[in-house]
Amino acid sequence: MEELLIRGLDDIRALEDVPYQERVKENSTYELLERGAAINPDATAMSFLLNGDTYENPIEITYGQFIGKIRQAANMFHDLGIGPEDVVTYILPSLPQTHYTLWGAETAGIANPINPLLEAATIKDICTAAKTKVMVCMGEMPGVDIWEKVDQIRKDIPTLECVIRVMGPTDEAEKIYSFEEKIEQYPSDKLTFDRDIDKEDIASLYHTGGTTGTPKLAKRTHYNEVVMAWMIQVMAGSKPEHTLMCGLPLFHCNGTIVTGLAPFSTGSRVVILSPMGYRDPSIMMNFYKIVEKYRPALFSAVPTVLSVLLDIPLNGADISSLEFVVCGAAPLSVELFRRFEEHTGMKILEGYGLTEGAVASSMNPKDGERKIGSIGLPMPFQRIKVVECNDDGEYVRDCEVGEIGNVCIKGPNVFKGYVEDAHNKNIWVPGDWFNTGDMGRLDEDGYCWLTGRKKELIIRGGHNIDPAMIEEPLYKMPSVKMVAAVGRPDAHAGEVPVAYVEVAENSGLTEEQVMAWAKEHVGEKAAVPKEVVITSAIPLTPVGKIFKPALRWDATKRMYEKELEALGDLVESVEVAVGEHKVHGTIAEIKVKAASGQDAQAIKDKVSEILARYTVYHEVTVE
Repeated sequence: MEELLIRGLDDIRALEDVPYQERVKENSTYELLERGAAINPDATAMSFLLNGDTYENPIEITYGQFIGKIRQAANMFHDLGIGPEDVVTYILPSLPQTHYTLWGAETAGIANPINPLLEAATIKDICTAAKTKVMVCMGEMPGVDIWEKVDQIRKDIPTLECVIRVMGPTDEAEKIYSFEEKIEQYPSDKLTFDRDIDKEDIASLYHTGGTTGTPKLAKRTHYNEVVMAWMIQVMAGSKPEHTLMCGLPLFHCNGTIVTGLAPFSTGSRVVILSPMGYRDPSIMMNFYKIVEKYRPALFSAVPTVLSVLLDIPLNGADISSLEFVVCGAAPLSVELFRRFEEHTGMKILEGYGLTEGAVASSMNPKDGERKIGSIGLPMPFQRIKVVECNDDGEYVRDCEVGEIGNVCIKGPNVFKGYVEDAHNKNIWVPGDWFNTGDMGRLDEDGYCWLTGRKKELIIRGGHNIDPAMIEEPLYKMPSVKMVAAVGRPDAHAGEVPVAYVEVAENSGLTEEQVMAWAKEHVGEKAAVPKEVVITSAIPLTPVGKIFKPALRWDATKRMYEKELEALGDLVESVEVAVGEHKVHGTIAEIKVKAASGQDAQAIKDKVSEILARYTVYHEVTVE
């Protein structure tokens, strides 16, 4: 692949002089993977690490073996009745078998990845909405409850015909098959069926949230994913000799596309950082040693990961191979950005994307100006604009440069809507623009800056949490009148969920009781609120809707006040006021009364140090 300089918008526009249809000619992910495997079948496609302590002894899979397993998986699924409109759901940690399943499923039918950490009832709802026909899951393993959850729900999914267990035995009477035994019944050198995949055929259904019983499933075409892989190669400068590290989960499109399809299409090597990825403490503790051994050119991460790595010493490890880290999924604090680059000597390329855009829509240019805090420039053949919408989510007008509004994206990577029509209301702006629900502004150079979210998703360490997953179970609690879940800033995870609860007068309901109910009834562990705040009245708009910005401001105020207690004897008092800001979206105004004899600048520096890992913009005045 040609190496391209990406210094700014002019380079991206010049690249677009040749239509993307001429640059990206593959119609399917299978065709793209075949092309990548053919570059050098003997090259290593994947180095799989069991954990961080045994990183020097990986399981190596060549490209010849890799594409062979994908063909076997596709043949197996076809034999089990999977056709172009049938769904294979997988519930797996990050394993080589996960890639075989994903790409084999897309070759025979449609893949539906599910987060293994979800509760059984939520998994069942997703499978029901997706009309799952075949499920691939983990077998029984100590410390892993995937099979236990699948066994609870498999007979309650109306369309499910069989289950395939990775590292588990066959039970033909129950229509359960061993992955390892079943896949070896099929040839690896060719597909046993004829399928002419059209570029507009649906390749995958990714879960992006949604309330209990009505999950949001994004329909992505083969060409959405194929063209996305090419865009990532252009912006990241991928080469066949490159190695990339994959630590993000393979139920998420960052893991499957940025550190999956994109490098596989160029014959690069992918190091899979254990079944748990970045959630494996042994991987994080040995991270820099792993870099020294495998010499990766880049890895993809979320701010949470960088925050952890910042606290791990390099101890002399040679990490000079790393050209940069691609960071997205949640805002990155400017101070964390600077500290991480200083700690590691590598460059951070901040980007932005979402499942509905196949994973990425913008990135800071690798060869040009990186505007810290921005999400960069639109990727080739993509467009970003900012629009004003009314309270019903309907388009009003395009915004001016520097004006905050709804961020909209357009391009060949943008999905075909959600499975359930109810989720498709007001998601499109005239002209085939997708309204992301994120708020932001464009500057005079075309860089985009996020300022908040109009949609209410809480993003915890890059993981999307629908507030309804918290609110609906709490509404079922006796004496609860009103509930609103919002994101509270968090130094490690970016934000965490908190729940504001209005209770009936004289109910005697305590925050501890509500929290205990949430732990028992919220269907996803990551969504259980970190704090419950009982309030006499939840703020409402003039038309009676819950005004969540006020609650987010209150949650930020509480968090900053708690953190600034660390100022101790430097100050007599601290006041924090949080509200709207026309450039940054949200501002925390911090007024400090200095203790006698204390230096104002030293106090400001201390505040900056305390709040370094938070992303909400703040200003400090010292009296």
